[in-house]
Amino acid sequence: MSALPTVANADQNDADLSRARPAENTPDAEVSEFRAGWPAVLACFAMAIFVWGFGFYGQPVYLAELQRANGWSTALVSASITFYYVFGAACLLWVSALFSRVDLRILLCGGVCVMALGAIGVANARHPVMLFACSAVLGIGWAATSSTAISTALARWFDRKRGLAISLALNGASLAGVFVAPLLVRLSAVYGLAASVTGLSLVMLAMLLPLLIFGLASRAPVPDGETHAVASGSGRAPDGPANWRDAMRSLHFWSIAVPFALGFGAQVGFLMHQVALLLPALGAEQTAVALMAGSFAAFAGRVALGFVIDRVNQRLTTALSIGSQALALVAIIIWPRSPQVLFPAVIVFGLSVGNLITLPATIIQHEFPARAFSLIMGMTVATGQFFYAFFPAIVGVVHDLTGGYGAPLALCVALQIIAAVLLLRPPRRDNG
Repeated sequence: MSALPTVANADQNDADLSRARPAENTPDAEVSEFRAGWPAVLACFAMAIFVWGFGFYGQPVYLAELQRANGWSTALVSASITFYYVFGAACLLWVSALFSRVDLRILLCGGVCVMALGAIGVANARHPVMLFACSAVLGIGWAATSSTAISTALARWFDRKRGLAISLALNGASLAGVFVAPLLVRLSAVYGLAASVTGLSLVMLAMLLPLLIFGLASRAPVPDGETHAVASGSGRAPDGPANWRDAMRSLHFWSIAVPFALGFGAQVGFLMHQVALLLPALGAEQTAVALMAGSFAAFAGRVALGFVIDRVNQRLTTALSIGSQALALVAIIIWPRSPQVLFPAVIVFGLSVGNLITLPATIIQHEFPARAFSLIMGMTVATGQFFYAFFPAIVGVVHDLTGGYGAPLALCVALQIIAAVLLLRPPRRDNG
């Protein structure tokens, strides 16, 4: 357990979470941040397309194609997906320690190569042992390259406009759902899953690795002292959790981790069953249109919130975002066969899908000291990922027991209401 991240042992790279900046929050300071950091945003945007394309939106494609090619059961392939998320969540606790010890470019380039290797292995799996082994490799790559990695990387360039920077970079995740997954489906129909994943992975790596190497090469000078948010009285304590044990004892940490875990669980549970829910009412063609509309809504919602995210109450904004998803699910429960309701409900739900991934980083930035950012971010994402790894299966079990999606969607709504209430009632600042 000694490999877990600590603040006390962090080296000079920890200081990269602070940057040289004018004393006041001026437009010139914000422009200066983007002038120094836009190549990093572009590199992380491209990485998000790759990572979410093969690590999230590609999973349903793997499931369908591996079933067809190998005759495997849905339960077997679904179990490998759950294993992938759980193993990746465990790896997050150790990977976050590497951000203070390993050159950022080495870590991220290595991560995307490991993810490509895992995806290619999964696509070529012909035995369950190989499937689970390659899912573990894929989980390591996901831990080293997904939202924790992107948020921590951009924290080295951005403070005042960190929320906007992370939001813009993570829009790559939304585009992955629009482009990468459909492309995998089309290529797999012609060339097979193994050849399609292998070829597309190599092509994307050839474009992505130079962007990461050169986009993350520059580094702004680092002053002594805390970040701007602390200096300007954001309410963050001058000290914070020194290690994962301190964080586990902190009510402040759990006030973020628990509601986001509940929100992620409800969100992923619905998204993984969305096609099965929409098909009976909309048919294949209209379901495809609805899915694309939801993906574009996620993109638009993240862009729109990105421009104001650093100036609003992030806890209240998150609670409202989760609440809007709950209202969309309530509409689906009441009118499950009405296209006039399903289309706008999918769009309303989608508007907050991307923001729920972005908002934890902005809350953590404002409520914890800079040197604890990667620790708290990694543990928050790991907690949420461990929970939502099981939730698609939970939704499926409740569906089978009740004979429909009304009860599992009601469960999702209940979790979202609890999450919103918890976010609006943060604990008093503790010693963590």
